[in-house]
Amino acid sequence: MNQVRQPQTRRDTHPWAGCLIALLVSVGLLTACGSKPAATPPPTPTPPLAETLTLYNWAEYMPQSVLDAFEQEYGVKIDYQTYDTQEEAAANLRAGKVYDVVVMPPELFAKLIEDGVLARIDHRNVPNFKNISANFRDLVFDPGNQYSIPFHWGTTGLLVRTDLITAPVKHWADLWRPEFAGKVALWPIPRELIPIALKSLGYSLNSTNLAELEQALAKLIDLKQHALLIDPSDSSSVPVLADGRAVIAHGWAYDAQLALDENLPIEYVLPEEGTYLWSDSFVVPANSPHKATAEAFINFILRPEISARIVEESAYAMPNDAAERLIKPDILNNPLIYPPNTAMQHAEICIPLDAASQNLYDDLWARFLAAGKQGTGHQ
Repeated sequence: MNQVRQPQTRRDTHPWAGCLIALLVSVGLLTACGSKPAATPPPTPTPPLAETLTLYNWAEYMPQSVLDAFEQEYGVKIDYQTYDTQEEAAANLRAGKVYDVVVMPPELFAKLIEDGVLARIDHRNVPNFKNISANFRDLVFDPGNQYSIPFHWGTTGLLVRTDLITAPVKHWADLWRPEFAGKVALWPIPRELIPIALKSLGYSLNSTNLAELEQALAKLIDLKQHALLIDPSDSSSVPVLADGRAVIAHGWAYDAQLALDENLPIEYVLPEEGTYLWSDSFVVPANSPHKATAEAFINFILRPEISARIVEESAYAMPNDAAERLIKPDILNNPLIYPPNTAMQHAEICIPLDAASQNLYDDLWARFLAAGKQGTGHQ
């Protein structure tokens, strides 16, 4: 099992920083290499805050202690609403449902920006944006971070019951090993499973080549016949591994840290073909009635001490440079949370699709859901 590394002398940047910059450049996500971030304008007087702020997010994706601290300091009650998938969240935003702050990945919010669904963020009300690492700012899907503020990032890999396998797991294609039939657990998330199938075939996880995508769909439909689809409302894949319903699952560093904390024989493997790097950001819907309160909340989250608390309690990395000095060394040097340089060598970032490609992916996903029968993550 991956073990927490011993604390090391802190450096100004993590060993993965150079790889991440190169990765962003390789997929065209940086607008300029080495450019200095724009100076943060001075804050303006904040209008009266709302009594309630609606936060739309994954379940258990924000420590309750942080929500309580915001409520206590600002006197604003948090209405924490959850989605099962981020595709569901995007659909609800398009349908006009009202939220104040939403956590979304760039591959989904880029189109929402284009369609006018999201509000511009007044950076005068978010002065703590200065704490965000330059590696995560001013990317081409949102130049100047006019509509989004980076929140979390991390890796995607495979979780394996090491006591129930006979040969090491090293590749995405191991999900299809015959001995794992009926013991594979998958999250039913389109921009997770389609890329995994593409990577297992040796293709880019961002492929829009029709022939490659059809091959990936065929592989996914085959895997579906022998897999458990985890209920999206579940917070982790660890329970289905812990009770033996699954031997292998795809998941994230959070799952790995949970297994480590519970002393379970579960290893987190980053496949040799390369991990899938994900990221989430805060966005504010255009129809939010409490935009200034939303910006106050985001600014609160970007305080160094608050970001450090979130990293320590959630086991997800945040791109907040100012928080690093406050994060416990065993967390900051934990390769599950901040992966080493070697783990980033073949990593890919999921990038936004154009309208035609998104329609193609939507069609593939509908065909996947309609094909055959599959198990369920529930007893």
